[in-house]
Amino acid sequence: MGSGERGTVEAGHQARLEAFVLRARRVEEHSLAADWDALVALTTMQMSVIQLDTGEMRIRQEFPAEEVVESAAARIRPILLKGDACSYQKALGALGYFCRELPLDTQWVKATRDEWRVRVAPSTPEEAGYWVMISDTVTGENQGLDRHKLAMAWIYGDVVHHDVARRQEGDAFGLFERFRGAVPLVAWTMVGTIELLNYIRALHGDGVLQLRQEVLDEPVALESTTWEHSGELFFAPVGTEAPTAASTPLPKDWVRLGRTTDLSRFHTEFGGQLLHAARSPHIPELPSPEEIEAACTPAGGWKRDQLAKWGVPWPPPKGWKDELIERWEVARRDGAPPPSLPSPASADFTQETFDFG
Repeated sequence: MGSGERGTVEAGHQARLEAFVLRARRVEEHSLAADWDALVALTTMQMSVIQLDTGEMRIRQEFPAEEVVESAAARIRPILLKGDACSYQKALGALGYFCRELPLDTQWVKATRDEWRVRVAPSTPEEAGYWVMISDTVTGENQGLDRHKLAMAWIYGDVVHHDVARRQEGDAFGLFERFRGAVPLVAWTMVGTIELLNYIRALHGDGVLQLRQEVLDEPVALESTTWEHSGELFFAPVGTEAPTAASTPLPKDWVRLGRTTDLSRFHTEFGGQLLHAARSPHIPELPSPEEIEAACTPAGGWKRDQLAKWGVPWPPPKGWKDELIERWEVARRDGAPPPSLPSPASADFTQETFDFG
């Protein structure tokens, strides 16, 4: 193999690993992964057996809310599909290529591939975990389906697609049996995905892999769904010439929205109010990056009352420092000094904001 051809092959494997890392990090951010022990427990199909005084035996399993598992299934779906760029098997194949001269890592890749096949793509019903059988006492018809097929019926028939064939195959067993079969599959896929992600991180740290740093750092999931930015608002009558680019001056007839603007004129196409005026008793202090670091305690943390002054909830969410610094920098770019809490003499200070509804 020539150097050019080898470079092309390596670039392809590199792209597959980076695609997997981005998707795997999104899986890692899912709420089910926040409690690792609980996630691992979901892979084992744990059951409670309750014996009643009457002698009746009750078998009980408890699962997360279906919506939670459904959102997790949506995040892992492209990892399950062999044809997607970020699929688990493609990433594992790429890892095997880069570790081909490292015996221990090659052995790990092989063992991991075998485990993935059994847990996520079993070839026989015996490997699937369990088999559900039902009988119609009226017609005498008997049906049976293994856990993996029930899981696929839920994922592709109920959740991410409406696969008619899979739905028909699993319909007789009911929604809950399909969901019950899917939970350990979704959970184990998340576990396997995160473990492979951490293995890739370790190889990257050791220099075996050279991933682009942005693939490891760029945001992959939203921590807050509140959208707020400093800026100016302009409006114009319907049909007015629109700006040609973000950096060009606004065409004529565009007017800056201010405190005296009559907001009642702003309506959606269906008549709903678009802009709402709201008043806030104060705006939180925005510290500079230096002030944030200066407030750090010797133990490496920040006091609760200090965070409250900056508008940071307790416990502080992931990324709170970066968000504060970004807001401080935006305020500086806009030419205004960073806002601060009102002094006692100006307790009636209010800031006007506009909410888009």
